[in-house]
Amino acid sequence: MPNLRHKSVFTTGEAAEICGLSQQTIIRCFDSGQLGGFRVPGSKFRRIPRDRLLRFMKDNSIPLDALESDKIKALVVDDDPDIVELFVDALAKDGRFDVRTAQSGFDAGVEANRFRPDIVVLDYMLPDINGNVVCRTIRQSRDLQHIRILIISGVINRSEVDQLLQAGADDFIKKPFNIQVVIDRIVELVQGKAR
Repeated sequence: MPNLRHKSVFTTGEAAEICGLSQQTIIRCFDSGQLGGFRVPGSKFRRIPRDRLLRFMKDNSIPLDALESDKIKALVVDDDPDIVELFVDALAKDGRFDVRTAQSGFDAGVEANRFRPDIVVLDYMLPDINGNVVCRTIRQSRDLQHIRILIISGVINRSEVDQLLQAGADDFIKKPFNIQVVIDRIVELVQGKAR
């Protein structure tokens, strides 16, 4: 369930997978009112918000591991210790993240293979290589292709941003930045929401 754990609204099939029940059981519980949710306007499709699914799981003693145990795994790569500390503090306070850090492109590669993050928050200018190389390396690895890449940099022009996106970055945010805006974008990228 790579991305289900971060979703805010689930289909009946996804809820069934999370709960370890059949989809028919989930549909019956939904239709009887035991499992709250809503129907997609103009269709037969049922949708279950995360809080309703959690309540249903607690009420029926279904283990919450599939939804609660896994946090968003974020790898922060920057050679500026103040930026790294800012991210580590903000993501830890948020509570939805498991954070690791790296200060060079080489360390980022080692840590990405070991940690298998959901997202890499990457400074464009690293002491050993630039962000393009890190992006291409991640995109060329079959085991790491799922990783979202958010580039953050202060010294960059539009053509370099385009090159980063072509190399495999998912988005770019310019320094200085608002940390809450970056956190919101991290969550959106991991949940697969485009802008």
